[in-house]
Amino acid sequence: MINYGLAGRVVVVSGGTSGIGLSTAEALARDGANVAVIGTNAERMAMATKQIQDAGAGRVKVLGVLADVRDPATLAAAASTVKTELGDVSGIVAAAGIGGASRAEDLSLEELNNVMAVNVGGVLSTCQAFVKGMIERRDGRIVIIGSINSFGGQPGRMHYTASKHAVVGMVKNLAIEWGHHNVRVNGIAPGPVDTPLLRRNVPPSFMENVFEDRIPLGRLARAEELASASLMLLSDAASYINGAMLVVDGGMTAGPFTRRQGMDMGSRRLLEAGVYSEAK
Repeated sequence: MINYGLAGRVVVVSGGTSGIGLSTAEALARDGANVAVIGTNAERMAMATKQIQDAGAGRVKVLGVLADVRDPATLAAAASTVKTELGDVSGIVAAAGIGGASRAEDLSLEELNNVMAVNVGGVLSTCQAFVKGMIERRDGRIVIIGSINSFGGQPGRMHYTASKHAVVGMVKNLAIEWGHHNVRVNGIAPGPVDTPLLRRNVPPSFMENVFEDRIPLGRLARAEELASASLMLLSDAASYINGAMLVVDGGMTAGPFTRRQGMDMGSRRLLEAGVYSEAK
């Protein structure tokens, strides 16, 4: 297991009770960091904190805080609790987010505003709640979870896509504003991640015939692979990385016309030379 040198540091993970957020919190605990998890569901929080404590093998402190990222007041209270219980926060992973599906012509402003409130407003409010101490100490690292939808669109996901494009803008602007306080802000743009939630919501044929077919590595990401990217950006190994969006998608966005894991674009000359094959 790679050691990222985060032992003893305090890192806050919003959306840390499931998916990428939970996997990141577990990875932080394995690395020796003390972890504060922000979520809204008490039952999921209890299960998540137990998993994170197990990942840390009793060597770290884990704190679960119930707070809604859409509510700056509850986040301010959360920040006070974390400071009291764990100490100064050196890192934030803003992983809380929601999706949705609707044709653009049918999308209501209520649906749009709900997604934007979590994926944009909630991210900003989370950062604001914890960054002041970082600025005062001139020491901080922030990772915001975007998506490959931060760079392109997807039918039926206009509100989600708009919110994830906004993440890029936040990363760039916050990196400029807080960089001179030695607070680094970066983002991660995951491709499809193999989770139970994804498999429940996507037809089985879509997994192979669309996702895996268009990813040069030929498979979906594992949640722990996204966690590794976050830990790298939180670590001193990324001490001069600021304002970057790290794409972690197995090469999916590297070739927008790619199918058959990159073996579909052969010219006649390359086909004749045997570089490519028309057979699957």
